[in-house]
Amino acid sequence: MTTEILFHGHSCFEINTGGKSILIDPFFTGNPAAVITQEDVNPDFIIISHGHEDHVGDSVSIAKRTGATVIANFEIVQWLEKQGVENAHPLHIGGGHQFDFGTVKLTIAHHGSSLPDGSNGGNPAGVLLKLNDGNIYHAADTGLFYDMKLIGEAGIDVAILPIGDNFTMGPEDSIKAINLIQPKKVIPCHYNTWPIINQDVAAWATSVQAQTNAEPIVLNAGEATSL
Repeated sequence: MTTEILFHGHSCFEINTGGKSILIDPFFTGNPAAVITQEDVNPDFIIISHGHEDHVGDSVSIAKRTGATVIANFEIVQWLEKQGVENAHPLHIGGGHQFDFGTVKLTIAHHGSSLPDGSNGGNPAGVLLKLNDGNIYHAADTGLFYDMKLIGEAGIDVAILPIGDNFTMGPEDSIKAINLIQPKKVIPCHYNTWPIINQDVAAWATSVQAQTNAEPIVLNAGEATSL
């Protein structure tokens, strides 16, 4: 079965692989880019990259409704348990764990991570998924860092990178990131959700084609691609 990568807007992706659904940073309520609501998703697993509200999103309500296992750093898992989430698995940066769909490993990310109520959200992270069909690296919210080259040594089939600038790296730094990671395909995220992170994604895709070896895959919310 081919792995499907479905975009839900902003930084939210749904990975369907091996009969399992993995939802990353499920931000639906209040997300102007979303075309469905949190009631429309039924994940088996939820992964949270960091504590900001546009990434934690609807994790608590979705987890309570579906019984999904939430994967996040230790501090976020502690917070989720206080919100009544029953199934959660703590990880931390550099650590990985084998689940029934594949391995999840948290990578470094340069950003912040306070939770919606101001609680400590621990360290922000990127997410490396090692699946039967290949490897996906969701960088989440981050600036450019040279150790992306080490992440790329895992052999990245699809990299999901923020390009919105202001809060994360922008288009220019994302090109440098692609050349460090050397993925086969790259999907942009964290752009055009609000005016402050508006970008010309067509121009970005042209730059990717001209300056890297990766294939740019631009998805609108509700659209999918295969690994």
